[in-house]
Amino acid sequence: MLVTLAFFLIRIAPGGPFDSEKELPIAIQKSIEAKYHLDEPLVQQYFRYLGDIVQGDFGPSFQYKDFTVTELIAKGFPISLTIGGLSLVFALIVGIILGTIAAVRQNSWVDYALMSTAMLGISTPNFVVAPLLILFFAVYYDWFPAGGWGDGHWQYLILPVLALSLRYIAYIARLVRGSMIEILQADYIRTAKAKGLSTFQIVIRHALKPALLPVVSYLGPAAAGILTGSVVIEKIFGVPGLGRYFVQGALNRDYTLVMGVIIFMGVLIVIFNLIVDILYAYLDPKIHLDNQ
Repeated sequence: MLVTLAFFLIRIAPGGPFDSEKELPIAIQKSIEAKYHLDEPLVQQYFRYLGDIVQGDFGPSFQYKDFTVTELIAKGFPISLTIGGLSLVFALIVGIILGTIAAVRQNSWVDYALMSTAMLGISTPNFVVAPLLILFFAVYYDWFPAGGWGDGHWQYLILPVLALSLRYIAYIARLVRGSMIEILQADYIRTAKAKGLSTFQIVIRHALKPALLPVVSYLGPAAAGILTGSVVIEKIFGVPGLGRYFVQGALNRDYTLVMGVIIFMGVLIVIFNLIVDILYAYLDPKIHLDNQ
């Protein structure tokens, strides 16, 4: 379904991969279309493409003529994985800590301040956050580079990772707070308090694991959101990851490149959701992975 929708939708958009301001001679145009099988009926192109991807061949890029789509994905994915992975880990660590603090200090000024900030983070898209981070930390204070990759040096990672993770920190913090408040009211938590355990011991030993169940459920959509959000972030910061290739491919009507990135991201999302299901079963003993 994903392949079918993407294949036909991108071809509905006006323009083509070889359109330019200066019109090509008809003979050259027909020769190029024949080379990439664009002169065939659309349905025939579709089934030809399905046959190719079954064999793991995403085809050549129309714009990056020296590379195949597979080579471009292999070149850009490690960069996207670095930014996305760091963003997800950072969002989990900070979100869990802030959500736990808010739950332990429920209805205090700390709770209200953290949750108000979290709501602001949820409602602010990353394409607004990213330019603001560049403005303050790169232009005004010159603490970090405004863009680029710099061979993955940590200074070039800070702003993209921060811009991509802030929204997910806010979501995770709210999820952890709500779940933790419910867990802290359970009977076995009262028993732990009666035994004289400190709040820190109760949270770490008894409350944290069950409180993370909603967060684990959210990891699938979060991973998908980080993958799609990295498209914008990579373009803003000039990072040569999958997002940059995807945007350029869409603008240039590079059909094979856009299709390859979409299919690759779709497979990753399915894998992430599978991992989330396994983690959920590990954290909740009431859930089993067998068919019984």
